Amino acid sequence: MFLTISTTGTPERPATDLGFLLHKHPEKTQAFSTSYGTAHVLYPEATEEQCTAALLLEVDPVALVRRGKGKDKGRGGAPDAALAQYVNDRPYAASSLLAVALSAVFSSAMRGVCNARPERAAQPLPLRIEAPALPARGGAELVRGLFEPLGWTVSVEPVPLDERFPEWGDSRYVRLVLDVPDGRLTLGEALRHLYVLLPVLDDAKHYWVSQDEVDKLLRAGEGWLAGHPEERLITSRYLARRWSLTREAAERLALVRLADADDTDVEEIDNAVDEEQDTEDKPVPLAVRRREAILAALTAAGSARVLDLGCGQGQLVQALLKDTRFTEIVGVDVSMRALTVAARRLRLDRMGERQAERVTLLQGSLAYTDKRLKGYDAAVLSEVIEHLDVERLPALEYAVFGSARPRTVLVTTPNVEYNVRWETLPAGHVRHGDHRFEWTREEFGAWARQVAERHGYDVGFAPVGDDDPEVGPPTQMAIFTQAATEEEQAA
Repeated sequence: MFLTISTTGTPERPATDLGFLLHKHPEKTQAFSTSYGTAHVLYPEATEEQCTAALLLEVDPVALVRRGKGKDKGRGGAPDAALAQYVNDRPYAASSLLAVALSAVFSSAMRGVCNARPERAAQPLPLRIEAPALPARGGAELVRGLFEPLGWTVSVEPVPLDERFPEWGDSRYVRLVLDVPDGRLTLGEALRHLYVLLPVLDDAKHYWVSQDEVDKLLRAGEGWLAGHPEERLITSRYLARRWSLTREAAERLALVRLADADDTDVEEIDNAVDEEQDTEDKPVPLAVRRREAILAALTAAGSARVLDLGCGQGQLVQALLKDTRFTEIVGVDVSMRALTVAARRLRLDRMGERQAERVTLLQGSLAYTDKRLKGYDAAVLSEVIEHLDVERLPALEYAVFGSARPRTVLVTTPNVEYNVRWETLPAGHVRHGDHRFEWTREEFGAWARQVAERHGYDVGFAPVGDDDPEVGPPTQMAIFTQAATEEEQAA
């Protein structure tokens, strides 16, 4: 099982820096033990102009059978025939075995860590990756569909079943060459692409796929998987078609897209807030009016400790911090990238101690109950629900209204009836590509009243933005309030 990684360089930025990035010296041949054999790292060439690192994985078929107990554990299949356990393509064709070896041997490079050359680790590189034997269930077209959206130039050549008999056609194997000559990817990004997509193309794993595989997938796929045209196929195959894990991954990726999505440009919103003196000449963006409506509703409810569920890049958290009536603000999001942006926006590293005590950013999925979210005065779901599939709303509903149970819950969502007023929005289109639905006022009202009845809340509604007499406001808000129980009043 063989794979090469090549780059080019100049005297100022020599190609041999690849050795620093991979943490493997170009003048040495190194061997690493794995559960299924030995991984060798060597450099066929290493000059300032051109450097190539090769990963050769020697698989022990007997060890593979013994550890797998004769089964294809990732796919949950029955034992193979006795001979097929030992005679198969595993030692030769790039698969999950090679992906695991990449992660083990180049773990620091995959994370983008390089203490010796930190600036190089963060820089895109001209890269060329070659895999002479790659199983591809889906053929060359699928290979291109997986790698080209990520910025790779793909050269893929089907391997014939037997070159002596061309009439037999092609095998399921391909020779793959990936190029990014203009340096659009870092080495870490390239390795993470391979780590996820090699077993996806093989459509099999050599080990049992458990719950922690979802976390591995989302870590390796951060920044590129959410929104990939083949996202569903990637998650399904990577997780060995296990429905429960695939569903969990889909939910968490939907929340990642939600964190990255914003109906208006961040800088435009910030400028609108900072330049309030110009609002007479310039209309206030809807996102700003939405936050103003939320703050007004929270103030009217007397809420001091507030959860921002699906906080994204922290715009609402930032607005809440400016009002001292809100003594504790917790932003929750599934995307670490969004939380990093939020921390930078809030300047948490430079915030005074007293102010910093008021704000917390937590990573978490809104589709699952979380004990950390209990006991708060209010929770806000601002432009969140429309990013989830309708059949997944009950999970979010229980996590918020059934488990966390804040005294007040604010939910905002687009009013689809108002879409006819957007001149730039084609008829029949939703406002954002990731919206799974957009409700009329009647549909939103029916859902909100059912939620309130099921969980012991009262609900009222308020418009956000100009309330058009024919089609209503651009955004609709439901305000759920819960009466305190006798036990809570006594406490």
